[in-house]
Amino acid sequence: MSTIQQAEQLLSNMTRAEKAQLLQWVVRDLGEAFPGIESTPGVSGGEPCIVRTRIPVWVLEQARRLGTSEADLLRSYPTLRAEDLTNAWAYVRAHREEINRQILENEEA
Repeated sequence: MSTIQQAEQLLSNMTRAEKAQLLQWVVRDLGEAFPGIESTPGVSGGEPCIVRTRIPVWVLEQARRLGTSEADLLRSYPTLRAEDLTNAWAYVRAHREEINRQILENEEA
């Protein structure tokens, strides 16, 4: 039985109050997780990237700042989906200083 199947079985036996408490723990554990964005040590210097790719969020943001349209980004990166760009822009809004620093560091390199 997979972990998710075990969790589903446990959930079916929980009270609403227990489910609410579990949900609070999950939200706390996820913290500032962003869907579709992952940082993996050893991949693109550990910088936040679009899942399934090695495309750093800062690369997309820098291209957007330089006037590249979303349509052009999607054409230039065939593995990207519109949803990926939406996730990237949400990440940029929440981590503007981090993204600015990454852009600056890579411009200076």
